[in-house]
Amino acid sequence: ALPGYVQAADTAADTVEKTTRFVGEAFSSPTKADFLWITAALQPTIRQILDHDLRVARLPYWRQGKRTAWVLNEVGKEMPITIGVVVDDGRIERVRVLVYRESRGWEVQSANFLRQFVGARLSEQQRLDRSIDGIAGATLSVRAMTRVSRLALWLHQEAMKKAVTP
Repeated sequence: ALPGYVQAADTAADTVEKTTRFVGEAFSSPTKADFLWITAALQPTIRQILDHDLRVARLPYWRQGKRTAWVLNEVGKEMPITIGVVVDDGRIERVRVLVYRESRGWEVQSANFLRQFVGARLSEQQRLDRSIDGIAGATLSVRAMTRVSRLALWLHQEAMKKAVTP
């Protein structure tokens, strides 16, 4: 198949399989999903990061110690991109495009592009602590990847608060 073209095989079952594989690679031993409830109190920061509300009641995530894994969807131009992000102790350890459904901009899946996110932290203004170089013709996909990375870092902070709260 040509890069960037949606294949008929991109089914919900494929997304689940890719998510399971991604989470399995993130942790040394199997871990089950926990859930972060998306309360009204969280929505203002989510809206600041994404430029829109997150329209789900809860988000699954996986955690071992100070490491979390998130699988999030964000629309590039017209279609959702399914993105996996592993955060370790407040820094991005890995970002991977699990399912890319747009007709162009597929270059955001390249290792060279994704490497820019590794080690990134979140500033007090909910921005990444580094700039991410864009890709000509993939501006909206780059923005989606950056928003999801920011969101995963912020959600990691929220999950860590939850982990220490009885």
